[in-house]
Amino acid sequence: MPNALMLLIPFGAPFVAAVLAIYLPSRARNAAAALAWATSLAGLLCLVALFPAVASGEAVRWSTPWLPTLGVNFTLRLDGLSWLFAVMVQGIGALVVLYARYYMSAADPVPRFFAFLLAFMGAMTGMVMAGDLIVLAAFWELTSLFSFLLIGYWHHNAAARDGARMALTVTAAGGLCLFAGMVVLGRIVGSFDLDVVLASGDIIRNSPWYLAALILILAGALTKSAQFPFHFWLPRAMAAPTPVSAYLHSATMVKAGVFLLIRLWPVLAGTDAWYVIVGSAGMATLLFGAWSAVFQNDLKGLLAYSTISHLGLITLLLGLGSPLAAVAAIFHTVNHATFKASLFMAAGVIDHETGTRDMRRLSGLRASMPVTAALAIVAAAAMAGVPLLNGFLSKEMFLAEAVAHTGGRHLNLALPVLATVASLLSVLYSVRFIHLTFFGPAPVDLPKEPHEPPRWMRFPIEVLVGLCIIVGVLPAITIGPVLAVAVRSVLGDDVPYYSLALWHGFNLPLLMSMIALVGGVTLYKLLGPRINASERPWLVGRVNGARVYDRVMRGVHLAADWIVRRLGASRQQARLRVIILTCLLAAVLGSSMAGLGFDDAGLAVQRPGLGFTLLWIIGASCAVAAAWQAKYHRLAAVVLVGGAGLVSCLTFVWFSAPDLATTQMLVEIVTTVLLLLGLRWLPKRLPNLASPAQESRARRRRLTDLAIAGAAGAGVALVAFAVMTRPSTSPLARYFLEHAYSEGGGRNVVNVLLVDFRAFDTLGEITVLGIVGLTIWALLRRFRPASDSVGHTEQKQNQNDSDDRRENRKLGDTLSETMLIPRVVMRWLFPFIVLLALHLFLRGHDLPGGGFAAGVTLSIAFILQYMASGARWVEERLEIRPLVWIGGGLLIAALSGVASWLFGYPLLTSWFRYFDLPLIGKTPLASAVVFDAGVALLVVGATVLMLVAIAHQSLRKSRQIVPAPVEEETV
Repeated sequence: MPNALMLLIPFGAPFVAAVLAIYLPSRARNAAAALAWATSLAGLLCLVALFPAVASGEAVRWSTPWLPTLGVNFTLRLDGLSWLFAVMVQGIGALVVLYARYYMSAADPVPRFFAFLLAFMGAMTGMVMAGDLIVLAAFWELTSLFSFLLIGYWHHNAAARDGARMALTVTAAGGLCLFAGMVVLGRIVGSFDLDVVLASGDIIRNSPWYLAALILILAGALTKSAQFPFHFWLPRAMAAPTPVSAYLHSATMVKAGVFLLIRLWPVLAGTDAWYVIVGSAGMATLLFGAWSAVFQNDLKGLLAYSTISHLGLITLLLGLGSPLAAVAAIFHTVNHATFKASLFMAAGVIDHETGTRDMRRLSGLRASMPVTAALAIVAAAAMAGVPLLNGFLSKEMFLAEAVAHTGGRHLNLALPVLATVASLLSVLYSVRFIHLTFFGPAPVDLPKEPHEPPRWMRFPIEVLVGLCIIVGVLPAITIGPVLAVAVRSVLGDDVPYYSLALWHGFNLPLLMSMIALVGGVTLYKLLGPRINASERPWLVGRVNGARVYDRVMRGVHLAADWIVRRLGASRQQARLRVIILTCLLAAVLGSSMAGLGFDDAGLAVQRPGLGFTLLWIIGASCAVAAAWQAKYHRLAAVVLVGGAGLVSCLTFVWFSAPDLATTQMLVEIVTTVLLLLGLRWLPKRLPNLASPAQESRARRRRLTDLAIAGAAGAGVALVAFAVMTRPSTSPLARYFLEHAYSEGGGRNVVNVLLVDFRAFDTLGEITVLGIVGLTIWALLRRFRPASDSVGHTEQKQNQNDSDDRRENRKLGDTLSETMLIPRVVMRWLFPFIVLLALHLFLRGHDLPGGGFAAGVTLSIAFILQYMASGARWVEERLEIRPLVWIGGGLLIAALSGVASWLFGYPLLTSWFRYFDLPLIGKTPLASAVVFDAGVALLVVGATVLMLVAIAHQSLRKSRQIVPAPVEEETV
């Protein structure tokens, strides 16, 4: 398999597997886990197979046009750095999947969990492999979305819901800033291609827009990696299941910000702004996170704050701006992912087998869980930077860089001292974690009897701890080649000399490490009891970012409530008045500043003919009369609105636009019938209920609305007149006319425009139509008609009275006889209308018709059956699944566009050829027909869904208004 295509497996397979997992039964835990494990393992094997190509120094690329007019291509790019991160995503993902199989309860809907996990894996892989800035930003936001679903997986837990919302708000807001920064960066360079951007460092740093791009990009990176002051969301996210914490908060999501800083380090680093912002944020996060971790009593809380601290260490290294610091940052990123993922899993095992994560209740677990204790102790030692473990090596590189940067800037002068203090604190909280959890007397009053977990639940921890030891003992052989490839992809030919040797002699970094190790143990010995008795961190206990976030969100809600109270209204009419007045004000301001261009109009205005004038007099009269009758005579208003629509249809015919006329006529039929069906369930409006004062106010309001409507109508007419009298200078119309057949394979320019040239717009429009149908259905599912609209209409009551007065008659006979002929006609029309819909669909690419017209026509066939025979009769004989039609239509339309990617063409590019078919002859076939079929299916599904929602009101009971109880007075 070509290397470029092999890139698609680790990226695309998780998304495909996520879709498959969604459809598994809720109790299919083993099947979902096997699917997820096989998917991640397949992606990992493909990445291993690609390593020789990556190690050669050339990035492996796969690209296809996405938004070519904007210069955006969907590009996957695998170099040393992205390979390293992708291996972490897939490899640790495989271990987490195995761990989650035993951690998650059989009572949980586990396939849904694995579907979310796989989707996140695909988004994270897509982000690290993105070869285009816009693609990277898109996958960045997808990781925020899927992390929200994973953190809030236990949605019955209020803490999980709050933590998920907080994480999504902070990281998604940062993602929006990142997207803006990527746009600015692309405009500086003139391209969004990552290879071009990475080769334009001097252009970027010398640009006047550099600072704006830097701040926006750093806002995204620092929020994602939980850097101070955006750190507060990560501890709240610990309400997620432990497999989520082990995956997202050790090796993937929180590493996304770090990855971005490393990825753009060659073009953004090296300036004072980079040093001050990144270095200060890293140092503050390193110290604050380490200090806060010391006082945590929850296992996952301690690990969360230690993660924040270690991410701050990596950020600080990148902020220093030296190549050796960048090497240390990459190295520590890998080391942290291994020991922190194993620690999270160990914490989950302890919680799973004891029923608590509170270290004040845990002690002496070394006796009942000896293997888990040994694994957790080794991983904690790696976190503390104990020699012969991987954490020690990267910590030594950090301390060496701290010593090397003691000159120049003010932060550098204090750097060695602060680095030693941070290392000491990491030893302190690691020792506290080990001592409180595994040593001391046996625990009492635990929710569960402590015992070792199942063998395969512990296996992922053993693998990761084994890596900590192997890398710590044999770094040059194990991690050395991979690290060299990753470093070279970032630094290029400027890779400095660095050594992964275990022994560098007695030097200052080693002395600082020894001070940290001895000092951390000594401080715990001296202050351990006081620390264990503390409920919150000393000195910074009142610094609560989550509380600030809550207050900001409350302020936003209060501001929104104030706006609603001031500008909103409980009645839709008042809201529409505000919206239309705002649009009018914007139009007046825009036209006063730019004008409408009547002076440049070079077309002579022709007088309309008498027939056309009479036609529009009729249409205008219908519109005005509909507005006049809308309050108390709704049926007449709907009929008059239909008359205005018919005039619009005839206008299209007048101006030789048969496609528009056909669509207008069909849509007019459907909307008129649906409105008539909906009128049945509206409450009655009687004109004699209002008092004189209320009537006077209503009259003034109607006059105001008339004035606003007149101004809006006049404004729209003025703009339309200005547009139609302006000479057209756009070449689009001529382009579409000339290329519709040669590039789209059709002679109907309008249809080719919809399904080929502007198919992306059409895809968005049918998506909106499907959402509208689902929204109406959801609203009407809980709607119950008012009691005054449930009773029989006057016509039906007269028919029932006639049946009562006559012998040998039963109720409904008169109605059945009245509808006999229409019913027979409507039933016989069904196959002919279906045939007409098929005819319109097949001819649409060359003659008036198309998928939308065919879908509306087929909807009319269903509407007639419901009108003739009722909902029960139809649904007993026709299995109508409008939700399947909507989903299937949207899926077909989307897949027809995605298929073009497989052949190297932009999304939704159509293909057509002529074929000689037996008995038929030369026949044109176009892939746009498949897209059009998706449009037709979705239109039918959305329309029939609305019809079903309205029709089922006749099968439901009315609202029962229960009077409020009246309390009796007592003496």
